[in-house]
Amino acid sequence: MISRIQGILIEKRPPWLVVDCNGVGYELEAPMTTVWTLPELNKTVTILTHLIVRDDAHLLFGFATEAERNLFRSLIKVSGIGSKVALAILSGIESKEFVQCVHESNAARLTALPGIGKKTAERLIVEMRDRVGDWAPANLNAMAAPSAPAGNAVNDAISGLIALGYKPPEASRLVLELDGNDKSSEEIIREVLRRLA
Repeated sequence: MISRIQGILIEKRPPWLVVDCNGVGYELEAPMTTVWTLPELNKTVTILTHLIVRDDAHLLFGFATEAERNLFRSLIKVSGIGSKVALAILSGIESKEFVQCVHESNAARLTALPGIGKKTAERLIVEMRDRVGDWAPANLNAMAAPSAPAGNAVNDAISGLIALGYKPPEASRLVLELDGNDKSSEEIIREVLRRLA
């Protein structure tokens, strides 16, 4: 199991990252909450990881905090929730707010996330209640950090939303409704998700 990667961040195309570790480039998929915390390119980063081995691929996922990784690991154990949906959940809602939704049985908030219907939200609440019951608030602090502007932020933001489960026409509409001229792709995606919430 690969538990952690430390190296130079050489590529950032939300939700994809590439980290160079001594000449080997590791491609990771990360939730937007992690992407927002990363420094600009060619800086050293340390990312917690989770490896999923399938017959056709080895998938590496990256997280900024232990709380995010633990939540991801719990989510993919829920029936009907795969890694893509788990990343979309983590990208659309902070860990602390997700735990609060589960404790308060707030299915309406969860159905606002991409790929989450009413039945899935109800299943999440039932199956996650025991798993998040003893989470300490200190482990769920929200994180935010400035992000570096991207070359073609609008297109990168649309691609990021598509990777999170939005259909291409919907992703384009959501991004183009914003005035994203001076914003990075991460900032555009964050604003879209904030409006949808």
